[in-house]
Amino acid sequence: MAKILLNKSNFFHNLELCSKQAGSKDKIAIVLKDNAYGHGLKEISQLANEFGIRKAVVQDVEEANKIKNLFDEILILKVSQNMTYSHNFHITVNDMCEIKQLPINSNVHLKIDTGMHRNGIDPKELEVAIYRIYSNNLNLTGIFTHHRSADTLSSEFFWQKAIFKDIKLKAISICEQLNIDVPNFHSANSNALFRDNNFDEDLCRIGLAAYGYMYKFDLCKNIALKPILSLWTQKMSSRTLKNNQAIGYGGSYIAKEDMEIGTYDIGYGDGFLRVGEHHDKFITKDGFKLLGRVSMDNLTLDCQDDEVCLFDDVKELSKIHNTIYYEILTSLKPSIPKEIV
Repeated sequence: MAKILLNKSNFFHNLELCSKQAGSKDKIAIVLKDNAYGHGLKEISQLANEFGIRKAVVQDVEEANKIKNLFDEILILKVSQNMTYSHNFHITVNDMCEIKQLPINSNVHLKIDTGMHRNGIDPKELEVAIYRIYSNNLNLTGIFTHHRSADTLSSEFFWQKAIFKDIKLKAISICEQLNIDVPNFHSANSNALFRDNNFDEDLCRIGLAAYGYMYKFDLCKNIALKPILSLWTQKMSSRTLKNNQAIGYGGSYIAKEDMEIGTYDIGYGDGFLRVGEHHDKFITKDGFKLLGRVSMDNLTLDCQDDEVCLFDDVKELSKIHNTIYYEILTSLKPSIPKEIV
């Protein structure tokens, strides 16, 4: 059976690097949305808890309920109709209309649109939003934004930071007028954290870096992150492919000589994306070649090993697919068994 192995040592190494950069592990909120970027919500949550991470970020209340006993604070990014109250849930307000939808006494983080123009209120609505949160008996525990170009060497990162700095000052003044606690402020994702050697926010939302990846440029090129996920597959059958015989759908691979091949139990139905006409470019961790097209539930390699590691680093595979690391990882189906090693 295909499986995912999760390297605990590498994961802790990455969290240690992030904690050191942030100043403390108490400032780390690990991002666990979409099945912990394909790594397994349950498994990664347990490991993060063991390391000492006490804050998490998830997509919805369904994810939050699965891990509510492992973290002191869980930021939920999306409001849904079945929102429930929990003392450690902190619900994102992305739009003014969501404020009235939340249960009384809910903890909320107000999201501000500082330039990404995806989610969050307009900065001009800040005062109205805070007053509305207060009047609806909600607890304002956080104000945050999201960088659109933290992984790009440009001025955008800096003007978004400047806008958010102004938001902080205004929000503090409004909270003091209402005699309510000043909330936590946060904007940093993985790249943003490592772009600033003087991190001064209340927390940072660490996703990709925790799992061993970062889109690097000069400011981040020496950060020694270690990927934690490796994808393994088991042999279903083996045979000798004769010279000039073709294999798989469309017969896209034709043997140039007699060769020993194996069929393995993973395919695009499991989230291992088809590489299409570029199948000849994919090589496994140990140098085995993919032969022909990836099928729904299996693929063929030029080996007959009982078990094969397809990859332990998605960088090269993302180049073949011309896509981002996130898509490769989050495509892996939650049903693939996981082991912590």
